[in-house]
Amino acid sequence: MEMTLGKRLRVTIFGESHGKGVGALVQGIPAGVLIDEEVIAQRLSERKPGRELASARKEPDICEIKTGIYNLKTTGFPVLLWINNKDAKSKDYSFLPKIPRPGHADLPSHIRSEGNADLRGGGSHSGRLTAPLVAAAGLIDNLRKELGFEVFSQVCSIGDINANSITTAEIKNYTNAMKVTNCRDEKAAEKMYELIKSTAEIGDSIGSSVEIAIKGLPIGVGEPWFDGLEPALARALMAIPAARAIEFGDGISAVKMHGSQHNDSWKNEDGAPSLSSNADGALGGFSTGATLKIKVHFKPPSSISKSQTTLNIKSGDQEELVIQGRHDPVIGPRAAPVVKSVCELVITDLILRK
Repeated sequence: MEMTLGKRLRVTIFGESHGKGVGALVQGIPAGVLIDEEVIAQRLSERKPGRELASARKEPDICEIKTGIYNLKTTGFPVLLWINNKDAKSKDYSFLPKIPRPGHADLPSHIRSEGNADLRGGGSHSGRLTAPLVAAAGLIDNLRKELGFEVFSQVCSIGDINANSITTAEIKNYTNAMKVTNCRDEKAAEKMYELIKSTAEIGDSIGSSVEIAIKGLPIGVGEPWFDGLEPALARALMAIPAARAIEFGDGISAVKMHGSQHNDSWKNEDGAPSLSSNADGALGGFSTGATLKIKVHFKPPSSISKSQTTLNIKSGDQEELVIQGRHDPVIGPRAAPVVKSVCELVITDLILRK
């Protein structure tokens, strides 16, 4: 089974949550791109476990670049990224595969592999494999800058708490709640912080959404139909564990609008065609030059410490299961840098193909 994203810039992820480690093979980076390992480390620190109100699993997430780099620049050959697993506690999953967890891929994976899957911590389905995706985006950071686009992200909702629409303005003073929640709206972040805390205290989890704004795309990035800008992004973003829905632009609210409300008129700005800041960022699968806005909605994490009923596949009876281990009460705060990274990888691939 291959887990590969992209056609010109190809990122293949591998590894298991409780195996020796996780990694990515990155192919298609042009020769001569300067690599900044501090950027990779910073990006990984934004998603790693062990943070406040997140999984207590403490992984240093140090990325090793094994191949494809010489004198801090890419050689044009494949780059292999490797991240060791240092804090796996496999005994927490000793009940698998006999008692599959509700909301997880344990049973389908067990059956598909004819009993050979590594199910500990989700195995290769785990959110742990988002770490090499983030590292790969950090790897191509200077290439992305050369291509001229930028991606901004924030958690825009947790439960029924909604933040103000994402701003791309620089924020100099982040409160603790803003850092923990990855939300750029100070007032909403405080409410989100308290909601996450109270949810974790009762052993439950809650759903969340991540908002993206992509600026600086020239007109025409994307391929027709199935590799259009939105389809390519949607395919990649829906692969992030726990993602349940994607919205572009006005999203589902567009079903309540007339065409006269939803359409945006082209205008002439300094001799070039342009749209307003509220216009669709893509038409016909191609970028329009306007900001591309996306929302990714995540389900509540399936691993909770509350007792749940599931099937014992050996006895054939249902029984109670209390999941041990260290888990996130909400996906959004750690997913925000993942969503950003995936968007950067997809768009870089599409630009290189163009």
